[in-house]
Amino acid sequence: MENITTGHWIFAALFAISFLIYLFISYRKDLQLHKVHYKSSGIQVLLLIVITLFVLFVFKRLL
Repeated sequence: MENITTGHWIFAALFAISFLIYLFISYRKDLQLHKVHYKSSGIQVLLLIVITLFVLFVFKRLL
């Protein structure tokens, strides 16, 4: 960490900010397509997370 200068931190911050702005713009641009093609995917992901946590809980109790 001793070779990291202030310039590196400034570059990292600018890169992170510009990357997040680009992600936000891209997401807003594709929002209508997401509503059509991925209508019920939120429920499926939530269900998968709940099932995964349940399985982990069961295995932790058994072992």
